[in-house]
Amino acid sequence: MRSIWAGAISFGMVVIPVKLFAATEQRDVAFRQVHREDGGRIQFRRFCSADGEEVPYADVAKGYELATGDVVVLTDDDLKELPLATAKRIDVLHFTPSGQLDPILANKAYYLEPEPAGVRAYVLFRDALERSGRVAVAKVAIRQREALAALRVRDGVLVLETLLWPDEVRAPDFNFLDEDVDIRTQELKMAASLIDTMTEDFDPTLYKDTYREALEALVQAKIEGNEVVRPAGTAIPASETGGPADLTETLRASVAAAKANRAKDGDAKDGDAKDGDAKDAPPARTRQRKPASRRRASA
Repeated sequence: MRSIWAGAISFGMVVIPVKLFAATEQRDVAFRQVHREDGGRIQFRRFCSADGEEVPYADVAKGYELATGDVVVLTDDDLKELPLATAKRIDVLHFTPSGQLDPILANKAYYLEPEPAGVRAYVLFRDALERSGRVAVAKVAIRQREALAALRVRDGVLVLETLLWPDEVRAPDFNFLDEDVDIRTQELKMAASLIDTMTEDFDPTLYKDTYREALEALVQAKIEGNEVVRPAGTAIPASETGGPADLTETLRASVAAAKANRAKDGDAKDGDAKDGDAKDAPPARTRQRKPASRRRASA
């Protein structure tokens, strides 16, 4: 794993230097948009809606659009002036019972690895936190965005789970919540009995993504049937033997090719990745080319 952030846990007078690692990953089969006829990649470019000209990434800024249609343009220098009190620091605010954290607030999870100089303090904090049965509520800034977070222990490692802010959770607003629905006592008992019958311990290893497996099998079948298209101008790999390819090797080669293409794209693509968490609307637009329900129980 590669560290994506380095800072420190600030716990009272204790400072624990740590590195941040993404704890989860998506295992979807990645596809590109291509031309059906020849397999050529479909490219996207940034165009300005005002003059129709293509805009290089270096000239793209963040814009806040007003109701009047006017736009407030913010530059990188403007944003550098904004204070981020928790930059490079996981600031523990207080501790709370884990059951008080609504799961809907969960956003993304990260593993925390201690720096060599902070191992002892890390282990002390980890063990004390685990024995307490509580989670630490903290603030942290990742990619220039401050987030509420929770610190908990999993498999001997501190996990930082970023949380949504309360105003980012939508309130349920559905008509049926205002309806007076009659539920008979016998129906409620039967439903409870069915739940009891179907209750068992949760073991995530018993489940698998059958759609992804079927999709990978479909791709492999097309490879073995030589149902592939080589876009014009694509060189034939020197190691190609002409026999059916293995899907794992093909996907590995695809990942390597994708990394090489990203490197060629340069700063433009890098800038997109770094700004991936920001939900803004730059003035340059992109276009493509070619309350709780109340139930009444009655006998």
